Amino acid sequence: MKRCLPLILSCLLFASCEKLLMPDDSPTTATATFDYLWHQMDERYSMFDVKQVDWQAVYDSLRPKVYDGMKSDSLFTACAAMLNTLHDGHVNLFNSYNTSHSDSIYYRFYADDDIDVDALVLTYLTPGYRTTGGMAHAPLRDGQVLYIRYASFGSAIGVSQFRHIIHSYPNARGMILDMRGNGGGDLSNVHNILSLMPSHGQKLYSSQIKSGPGRNDFTPLADTYAPQVADSDAYTLPVIVLIDRGCFSATSTFAICTQAYDNIRLMGDTTSGGTGLPTMGVLPNGWRYRYSVTRTLALNGANYENGVPPDIPLRLNRQAALDSRRDNIIDSACNIILTPQP
Repeated sequence: MKRCLPLILSCLLFASCEKLLMPDDSPTTATATFDYLWHQMDERYSMFDVKQVDWQAVYDSLRPKVYDGMKSDSLFTACAAMLNTLHDGHVNLFNSYNTSHSDSIYYRFYADDDIDVDALVLTYLTPGYRTTGGMAHAPLRDGQVLYIRYASFGSAIGVSQFRHIIHSYPNARGMILDMRGNGGGDLSNVHNILSLMPSHGQKLYSSQIKSGPGRNDFTPLADTYAPQVADSDAYTLPVIVLIDRGCFSATSTFAICTQAYDNIRLMGDTTSGGTGLPTMGVLPNGWRYRYSVTRTLALNGANYENGVPPDIPLRLNRQAALDSRRDNIIDSACNIILTPQP
């Protein structure tokens, strides 16, 4: 085991372990397509243990509604309904005219988020904010707090860019990294942010790949370690990461990684999870489907696929955000950073 295996290398190896699945000479009828999808998910999906779904019962309930000769959109609806029982934002069905989504994840993103963008922009970033890579940033509390808004891991942030942001606020006594509503993206950006956090070769998490048809058929656990950081580069001041139900995928993975750092704490609401990496398959009729093929275990051994909890639970005061454009979560994070530690 390499002592400091880069996070992104591990993830790329996991993601490439399964090739795109293409059935050979399989029947393309509605019943064959539905059955094929159910069996592939039954043998290859990696999250049944945490989703607590009786997959056989799902089949028994929905299969009688599928028949050969049914319309294509009706078959799509039936297959999507089956996949939606997993409540997994990494599970989707695609064809040329539609894409299925997990209803529960979708509504969680938009109904249970904890961010008011107007308050954030008008009161905290203000018109003079700067943008570096995928991050918007500004000083708060007379320059004593560095505030960074990172809305998507799909927006690139390089190590040198992140270093530039930090060095632009020499009087800051700590950092707020606002990731609320961040639906995920490129895991290399997780690695780049952590590349400036204190490292002593600590483990970040462990992962496994679904390797066989049985529920417990997984590859041995593979550990991912913190990237090496020179002491002169390491950001040792307090970091408060803001999370909510709008956080998914790479953002949840980042939240798991923070457990390995003494200077980082999570504040807000539980994320929406999505810590498994997805792969793709193809149904006999040509439709594509996506599903989670790995599982990730945090330092405490927990699988946070359904959501990473905060260290400091706090919900947005929406009335205050509406009336006075104040964000009580940002304000509380500032107070923590500026309060002398015993």
